[in-house]
Amino acid sequence: MSLINIESLQKPIPQNRFSLFELGFRPFFLAAGMIAVALMLWWQGILLSMIDADIYYGGIIWHSHEMLFGFAVAVMAGFLLTAVRNWTKQQTLKGPWLAALVMLWLTGRLLPLISTVVPPWLIAIIDSAFLPLLALFLAIPILRAKKRPQLIFVAMLLLMLVANIMVHLELLGVVAGIAEAGITLAMNTVLLMIVIMAGRVLPMFTKNGAPGAEPRKWPWLEKLAIVSMLLLLIADLIYPQAWLLTGLAGFSALVHLARLWGWYSRLVWSVPLLWVLHLGYAWLVLGFALKAMPATGGLEPVFATHAMAAAIAVLCLGMMSRVALGHTGRTLMPLASIAWAFAFINLAMFARVVIPMIAPGWNTLTMLVSAGLWAIAFALFVRAYLPILINARVDGQPG
Repeated sequence: MSLINIESLQKPIPQNRFSLFELGFRPFFLAAGMIAVALMLWWQGILLSMIDADIYYGGIIWHSHEMLFGFAVAVMAGFLLTAVRNWTKQQTLKGPWLAALVMLWLTGRLLPLISTVVPPWLIAIIDSAFLPLLALFLAIPILRAKKRPQLIFVAMLLLMLVANIMVHLELLGVVAGIAEAGITLAMNTVLLMIVIMAGRVLPMFTKNGAPGAEPRKWPWLEKLAIVSMLLLLIADLIYPQAWLLTGLAGFSALVHLARLWGWYSRLVWSVPLLWVLHLGYAWLVLGFALKAMPATGGLEPVFATHAMAAAIAVLCLGMMSRVALGHTGRTLMPLASIAWAFAFINLAMFARVVIPMIAPGWNTLTMLVSAGLWAIAFALFVRAYLPILINARVDGQPG
């Protein structure tokens, strides 16, 4: 299916109305795209000894923390602030209040880089303040609209807060040896949110976006998919024994593979906004499968971690691309460059996860190739979506 420029399908975007802070997805998706590029390039600079890693978090903790609490949380914030408005029919943050929340998130990203002149306790407080405020601003319209089941997402944000505090407590010297557990809890919480949201939107997107596709959902399997991820989260946090994690991860791989198989149709390959989401979920299945292997004398845990990180990255890029088009009144047909971005992000993760398993001696090269492809993918997103995110909807509707 050939790709055409969305601008040829729509009337010109009004250039005289700055709308970056009209709805949560706008600033947070733009920020997520920008920080995805910056974080990866900065991390490669640290690994190549071109940039000093003597910052508040140190090296590897900074990389893990910022990919989750910087990049992934920005995507979550943008998505939830937008989705809650749809679910409750009430306006979520906009204007100066939204701008202030974005600035708080950004401050939490920048202060650790100048930790030689900023007290560590201040860095921890500012970085930890974002998630509870976001949770509060989401809970208010949910409670007003009496949509209490949606509070599950507020609960997950608070669980992310607990994970973040765990990291800071170790860095501040209050409690030793809990930062890694905090990172693990944060990643599993992000994956739990992905598992829940994928069940809500991926079959619907497939049915609506690929005429003729008939995705199947089994209620018992949908519940089992969430339960399997929740059990894995609990085991990782409380009782991370190899035999238990192997069993739960293997079980999760089978459950989520069956789930994806039910949603899948070969018709998705003609629609970039669909195949990127299906591939993203396939990375999650692979991550579960790889997580089941180390205890049996197989692969190092880092491969499972990066496969799950691939699921987060690919699904975030796909969701941001689709949500931004739909919520600015545009046809769900991305620019050709975005289809390339989808290809590059998957190739980046293939280079980071699969090739090192086959050829361990190429690890340094594949790491650099992966970082370059990742940066290109998100740079293409920023370039294509900057005018979409900062300008008003093309249909004249609010948001």
